[in-house]
Amino acid sequence: MRVVFMGTPDIAATCLKKILADNFDVVGVYTQPDRPKGRGMKMVFSPVKEVALAHNIPVFQPENFREEETVAQLAALQPDVVAVVAYGRILPQKVLDLAPRGFINIHASLLPQYRGSAPYQWAVLDGLQETGVTAMYLIREMDAGDMIACAKTPIGPDETAGELLDRLAVLGADLLSETLSDVEKGTAVGKPQDSSQVSYAPMLDKTMCPIDFTKTAQQVHNQVRGLNPWPVATADIGGKCFKIYTTAIVENSAHAPAGTILGLTKTGLQIACGQGAVEIRILQAEGGKRMAAPDYFRGHPLEV
Repeated sequence: MRVVFMGTPDIAATCLKKILADNFDVVGVYTQPDRPKGRGMKMVFSPVKEVALAHNIPVFQPENFREEETVAQLAALQPDVVAVVAYGRILPQKVLDLAPRGFINIHASLLPQYRGSAPYQWAVLDGLQETGVTAMYLIREMDAGDMIACAKTPIGPDETAGELLDRLAVLGADLLSETLSDVEKGTAVGKPQDSSQVSYAPMLDKTMCPIDFTKTAQQVHNQVRGLNPWPVATADIGGKCFKIYTTAIVENSAHAPAGTILGLTKTGLQIACGQGAVEIRILQAEGGKRMAAPDYFRGHPLEV
């Protein structure tokens, strides 16, 4: 069975490594064009391209599939099935028609919940205790194809979105390999999604970063976890803006108003919330480096 793989970031690279290790015949890889990165704006390959080159697999990097020659290029690979993981490109119907066994997509949520570009982040932001990955047939409507299989995993109470993604990548890689095996055997049966259960996970942006301490401690803690590693929660403390990377939920025994600094402990800076309090443990001042809150505030004392 001839497989074409489409993907770009680390989660996709993990999936590609897995199906290669399981000896699927990957005849071509599609990934987004190289992008400039860093202070020197050096052109950088995507994680998927790095894997493909290491395995001597042809790499294709079209900006889109509007040109007929780009579509013809994919058709020339004669894929039986196309595996898509976080590719970052919209595929028109003329492309979806090219693989007789379909396009298989791995999505980082338990569909039909959290369709969209930031599913695992919103699972953390919303305080879910469980999420997972879904294998589905790709159609033109975003994340709406028939589901083939899913795999579930608990979300740790202090787990960040980035940490969760690392685990979902492995879970998704295993599910993709299993699904491709079922496709090859002709046993991959799709099940329509329940439209009454659909929810969406829109793209994150920096307007979500400022912490509102009138919210509950749990909501603040979820915000910090869900926005880590990007775009990162922020808070104004002592007249300065900080990025907040790690928090813990603590009691507000003083019942102080939301936003009140309760004190600096050996493990962090405690701030009252609308209900309970959070202890900020890892932060970063503007122009500074990431560090433990007690270490920072020992050198920059606060008036409490």
